Amino acid sequence: MPFDTTWPPLDADTAERERAGDAAVAAWLFVVAGMIVVMVALGGATRLTGSGLSIMEWRPLTGWLPPLSEAEWNRLFALYRTIPQYLEVNRGMDLAGFKEIFWLEYLHRVWGKLIGVVFAGGALALALTGRLRRALWPRVGVLFALGGLQGLLGWFMVASGFFAHRTTVSPYRLTMHLGLAFVIFAAVLWTALGLLSPRPSEAPPRPVKAAVHAAGALALLTMLAGGFVAGIRAGFSYNTFPLMDGALVPAGYADLQPFVLNFFENIAAVQFNHRLLATVTLAAALAAAVLGWRAGRPWRGPVLMLAGTIALQYVLGVATLLAVVPVSLGTLHQTMAVLVLGAFVIAAHRLRRVVA
Repeated sequence: MPFDTTWPPLDADTAERERAGDAAVAAWLFVVAGMIVVMVALGGATRLTGSGLSIMEWRPLTGWLPPLSEAEWNRLFALYRTIPQYLEVNRGMDLAGFKEIFWLEYLHRVWGKLIGVVFAGGALALALTGRLRRALWPRVGVLFALGGLQGLLGWFMVASGFFAHRTTVSPYRLTMHLGLAFVIFAAVLWTALGLLSPRPSEAPPRPVKAAVHAAGALALLTMLAGGFVAGIRAGFSYNTFPLMDGALVPAGYADLQPFVLNFFENIAAVQFNHRLLATVTLAAALAAAVLGWRAGRPWRGPVLMLAGTIALQYVLGVATLLAVVPVSLGTLHQTMAVLVLGAFVIAAHRLRRVVA
């Protein structure tokens, strides 16, 4: 049901106040969505620079300030020197080197706290001024709870990197963390769009709607597969395209037993699956673009935007692979995934069913 279902009908002044309130709430949610995009970018840069394990303490409500004394820096560095990443990858690193990896993880965590403050503070301010309607309170509460869960899941992911013989975080936990970020972003964006745009009175063409949903679902699956590519650093191998080590399907695709492990832990299989899913997603997006173009306005714009972002992400993914995943391209590729998701949410929202 749309948000503005009220009986009896509102008078003109009350309806105008509600519209103004909804616009303010939507603007707040768009800010939060933008902050989530930045958070995903910071997470990508943190992972690619190996900075994510530099802070071995989780202080969700405190920890706003960085170390302010040499003694505190040395204490945190001593903690870091106890984990496998230091012992097996960064042995011999001095305090100056530790500070370099510390600051990015610190910024990542502080930005996450800022998102919580902006969300909770904005919700409280909008509620106290009467602009956040009671009908939205449960949804806002769920979004806030999901944000808290994301923080907990982030620490659960980081803690996996402290285990013996592990120099990175668990790819399973990393993908869960990334997937929940996508869920929160999509829910925030969908809610904001719903406040600004009533349901369309004209039914969307079924073929266009089906094609957009197929392309979006495939894009989401590709993103989750990309989480495993990132988690096991599969992008640093088979840096040719379209062939992998001279073959369409790499020779080591089924090396692990049981076979299902190849989908998550085998570099050759994980990268091949990500490539395959991306290619199928691109084909689905182009098919949706053709259907959207033929359908004309008002469906054409959102569908072409979705197809365009998917095509750009595909090209960016190939460039990242061929360049052997530099931090800049790798971070941009992960950030672009959120923008693809945003384009899908916008298109799906425009193509939702008409008012009953």
